[in-house]
Amino acid sequence: MIEENKKGMLVVISGFSGVGKGTVVQHVFESLPTLQFSISCTTRKMRQGEENGVNYFFLSEEEFEGKIKRGEFVEYTKTFGNYYGTLKSEIDRPLKKGVDVLLELNVVGARNIKSMYPDAVTIFIQPPSIDVLKARLIGRGTDSQESIARRLKEIEVESKDIKNYDYIVTNKVAATCADEIVGIINSEHRRVCRQNLKNLFKSEE
Repeated sequence: MIEENKKGMLVVISGFSGVGKGTVVQHVFESLPTLQFSISCTTRKMRQGEENGVNYFFLSEEEFEGKIKRGEFVEYTKTFGNYYGTLKSEIDRPLKKGVDVLLELNVVGARNIKSMYPDAVTIFIQPPSIDVLKARLIGRGTDSQESIARRLKEIEVESKDIKNYDYIVTNKVAATCADEIVGIINSEHRRVCRQNLKNLFKSEE
């Protein structure tokens, strides 16, 4: 049950390309059905199995830049030639209603969100090893060798930001990794600073 006047919690999950974030996040939502996914916008092409308004809001570059000019994004970045951004409305509206919101962002987006929402919980998903990550990138069959090489260079840069996250988890088995994240979210909810504490002992006048 959502407590009256209790603000929702913002959770940001990041991880290297190919680390299996999507599968892990799916398991998290199965365990926490009240958690709401904040759908980001992107100008990249839709991949097989993805749906507009479910995985992302797929926009043209012109549409995306129009939203930038109107100040609709709380954060945005351009990676591998494509824009990615988070709409302010997709965060603030559910949080005010007391609903927890999950964002899946790269390290730049996570850094920007943390600066604007200091109480956000940031979690980084890492692979068991770089060799496992390379195998996953090759195995998913959506990237050329050139693209994989570029992503691996980007991963090396992104790794320098891991120290800025609140938590880090390793994705050996997606379901187990998700259980760790669910545990983090539940634990964060029990922190005193997130509670609407009431004085149990009313002073006598």
